[in-house]
Amino acid sequence: MIRIPELAQQLASAPEGTRFARRGFSVRTRVLAGMLGLMTLAFAVTGTVVYLLQVKTMDARIDDSLKRSVQEFQVLTARSSELATAAEPLTAEVLLYAAMQQTLPARHEGMLSLVNQKVRWTAPEVVQTRLENDPGFVAWAVHDAPDEKIMLQTVPTSQSTYRAVSIPLTVTQPRTPAHLVFAYDYTAEKQALNRGFLMYMVVGMAILLAAGTAGWLLVGRFLRPVALLRDTARKISESDLSQRIEVVGRDDLAELTITVNAMLDRVENAMVSQRQLLDDVGHELRTPVTIIQGHLELMDVNDPVDVDQSRDIALAELDRVSLLINDLVTLATSNSVDFVQPVPTNIGTLLDDLLDRARPLGERSWRIGHRVEAVANVDPQRITQAMLQLCSNAVKFSADGSTITMGTNVTRGTNEESVLRLWVRDEGVGIGDEDQSRIFERFGRGRNSKRTEGSGLGLNIVSAIAEAHHGSVGVSSDVGVGSTFVIEIPTSLEREEDEPDTDH
Repeated sequence: MIRIPELAQQLASAPEGTRFARRGFSVRTRVLAGMLGLMTLAFAVTGTVVYLLQVKTMDARIDDSLKRSVQEFQVLTARSSELATAAEPLTAEVLLYAAMQQTLPARHEGMLSLVNQKVRWTAPEVVQTRLENDPGFVAWAVHDAPDEKIMLQTVPTSQSTYRAVSIPLTVTQPRTPAHLVFAYDYTAEKQALNRGFLMYMVVGMAILLAAGTAGWLLVGRFLRPVALLRDTARKISESDLSQRIEVVGRDDLAELTITVNAMLDRVENAMVSQRQLLDDVGHELRTPVTIIQGHLELMDVNDPVDVDQSRDIALAELDRVSLLINDLVTLATSNSVDFVQPVPTNIGTLLDDLLDRARPLGERSWRIGHRVEAVANVDPQRITQAMLQLCSNAVKFSADGSTITMGTNVTRGTNEESVLRLWVRDEGVGIGDEDQSRIFERFGRGRNSKRTEGSGLGLNIVSAIAEAHHGSVGVSSDVGVGSTFVIEIPTSLEREEDEPDTDH
């Protein structure tokens, strides 16, 4: 079991080397890295998908443009054939010249006219794509282009890659081999598309950089309570548990801050309680040890009477120490989860058993003032322990033959829940108003109490048992008249007797 001072030292007072020996990346860094990683992945996936779609769209646009060029040339050929006469027959050169004069290529598109496997006409000077300047493409147009059908083809050369279509001409008179070639510089089109996506990447990197800077500041702001928690934990020591964390905002971290502050309150209260307990225990144990030691030192070993008296005094003091130790063990376990084990208990039967067990405590007139027949969810052993402690306390401060009354009843709480009340009333010396607030503290005694009467922990144990049942214990007393101790426990009752409490 780790004691509270050791816990405080482990939380805050560990050596610097121990606390940071295995420190990795900070939460701030990991959160920011995760955020930027997700953004980068989103940019990459989106950019790749859009890029592939753009490439597909570009390919379709190029092919559609080439097909339209073929259709326009076919329309021109048909119209020119209708206008041809015997005086002005339609020749390949005339048809090619007319087609190239009426066609304006798109950007990165060029055209050539070939007659007798030689370049006859080229595109106007305004056309940037000069197919005639690429020997590899000219060689393909002269030797490898289809002679009988129109086909779209991809033509790679040493200078570039083209998407081309060759249109063979069939002119009857004179029959001369001729071709009209349209081609797109596919490499140039691809480079233009790549430049656009290069800009996309640059903009994306700028956005990531800006997001990283803003994220670093925002995450630092969001994690400020964690940093405050760390700094506060460093300042906490066994001698100073007063540090608290500033609550910032209303989010989950604010709730964490409130929870940690509440934990620190409990730790501080436990530390104060422990120090008080150690001081009180030391004070209480010092007296019997001093008494035993003094009598043993002064004892005349040759005087049997003195030996017997010293022995009796030593045994009496040791019995009181044993009682104190047992009570301390009970209080030490009062904060454990299994300190009380509630079970359905018949309160009427429990009260009868209490009366039988209380009678041997003293020559008193024992009676039951009021009882309720109900089944409540309580720990019968702990309730018996608490009630017998109250009965023993009543015997100590009342005269022989006086009346001690026990009873139970049920009231309604503030939330319409049932509250079980168990009480013990005596006709003793009573308790002054100034003492009623401290008799339930550890080693708290009233002014009419003597040090030799018990361990001073009995009423504190009663309070611990009541609190373990989520209840409380209180007292009402008049000096010279008597006292009434009441244990109140909120519980659900299976059945109860609505009998008025006429005796209490």
